[in-house]
Amino acid sequence: MHERKIPMRQCLGCRTQRPKRELIRAVRSPEGEITLDFKGKAPGRGAYLCPDPACLKKARKSRALERAFDCAVPEAVYDALEARMEEETDGA
Repeated sequence: MHERKIPMRQCLGCRTQRPKRELIRAVRSPEGEITLDFKGKAPGRGAYLCPDPACLKKARKSRALERAFDCAVPEAVYDALEARMEEETDGA
């Protein structure tokens, strides 16, 4: 028997490879709408971030999400990411 391979993704903020499950996925749908995808199943182009506000800050500063999606990212998406990260740190 072989172990299942764990899918790895790179965080846009700190650029480290981590298991996909540990990261928060933002997705640009085929219609061009950018949302957060917590199930990891939404169709479209995905970009990943560690659930760490420092990574979000770096990604925001370097415009990493804009580059990943090749379009402008609404402020609301960053706000939602920030809120989600605060929830995660409060719950831990």
